[in-house]
Amino acid sequence: MTVLSKKSGHTYGCEKMSENTFLKGKILSPLIKFALPLMLSQLLQALYGAVDLIVVGQYSTTAHFSAVATGSQLMQGITGIIIGLTTGVTVLIGQAMGAGDKERAGNISAGMTKLLIAVSAVFFGVLMIFATQALELLKIPEEAKMPGTEYVRICTAGIVFISAYNAISGLFRGVGDSKMPLVFILIACIVNIIGDLILVAGFKMGAAGAAIATVAAQAVSVVFSVIYIRKGGLPFSITKSSFKARGQVSRILKMGVPIALQDFLTRVSFLILTAILNSLGLIASASIGISEKLFLFLSIIPISFMSALSAFVAQNIGANQPERAFRSLRLSVGISFLFGILTFCATFFFPEFLASLFEKSPEVIAAAARYQRGCAAEHLFISIYFCLLGYFNGLGKTNFVMIEGIATSFAVRIPLSYILSRGDSPDLLKIGLAVPVSAVVCFIMCCAYLLYLVKSGKAGIGKNVHKAAAL
Repeated sequence: MTVLSKKSGHTYGCEKMSENTFLKGKILSPLIKFALPLMLSQLLQALYGAVDLIVVGQYSTTAHFSAVATGSQLMQGITGIIIGLTTGVTVLIGQAMGAGDKERAGNISAGMTKLLIAVSAVFFGVLMIFATQALELLKIPEEAKMPGTEYVRICTAGIVFISAYNAISGLFRGVGDSKMPLVFILIACIVNIIGDLILVAGFKMGAAGAAIATVAAQAVSVVFSVIYIRKGGLPFSITKSSFKARGQVSRILKMGVPIALQDFLTRVSFLILTAILNSLGLIASASIGISEKLFLFLSIIPISFMSALSAFVAQNIGANQPERAFRSLRLSVGISFLFGILTFCATFFFPEFLASLFEKSPEVIAAAARYQRGCAAEHLFISIYFCLLGYFNGLGKTNFVMIEGIATSFAVRIPLSYILSRGDSPDLLKIGLAVPVSAVVCFIMCCAYLLYLVKSGKAGIGKNVHKAAAL
């Protein structure tokens, strides 16, 4: 479609998907075309985080490796809140674009800007003051405490760039453009790799060098994206009057807080799991760091479909096409599950090879491999329920997403991990089993809630789809 840019006064071609292919015609082809850039973005995002560990693992000490592994887990917990809020923005923008209301889309974008500035300021103050205490709560090994604190404080100095990057990417996904977020993360990834090689491998700065490279990469990416938007990169305008519109921050909070809380508490559960394994020593600490980075790579397909469905479903709900939204869920689940089988095989049969990509220490590789084998079955279930979560987000049913995350994390994963870690000689393979068990519980909850929505008519789908879902 062509859109009039209020800023420049001329027309430009924007992403056609939101009008022509998200809402009309075949589903599979546009869904995959939208999801593929998201997959590449997830791959680059995973590589972005993994590069720090890989370079530090090869050119620094195990203490610095543990510092980056634990420190990055803490930062990902904070980032999870920001991503949750921006997912809410993606859904609201998608619904506005599906309804053809560009003014509302601009108002939501302005509200998001105000909200994330405040959130960034809070996180900056808290982490700058309590970085060491936060790492101590995670039971970071004593040898890694000082470099870990330095890593967290340097990353915190760039929290505004982390917020801005995720917010801008959320805007583009909401309008049906998954290509530009790919460009943004590609820029960040390239800068991060160069920075790591110079500061960590070259100047031997360890964890501090990795943190500086991370912040610099985010800053460069944000500057590029802002320039692109100012040149008319969005199909709607964000004006001064957009910032005066009332009620947008509350709408974002209503939609985004449940997602943010769910993501944050899920990450908190992994932080607690990190603390449990950190208490077992430096080798276990390094192994959990590897496992968490591997998860980002191995879950690229279901995470991408979750993001794609959030936008696809939101636009179709906005356009009053719930049956088309439901069909997109069925297609996504089928594709994602096939990849889930492959991922399970990789983590169960070849975990040593996967771990060796991050660390050269045989002891760390062996420990990470045992933990990965314990977690392997998780990938069979997340391939399905991540798609369901994306569908629920697109429907605006974010409260269930929050409840499910809290229940599986704090009622299953954490207590089971703690129980399995007790004893004179805890086995990482057994501890890892807590992860797929919690995934099974989440899978059951999501399937039950979907059945409830269908039978009660709250998904808005017709009888034919109702029968298909029941089968």
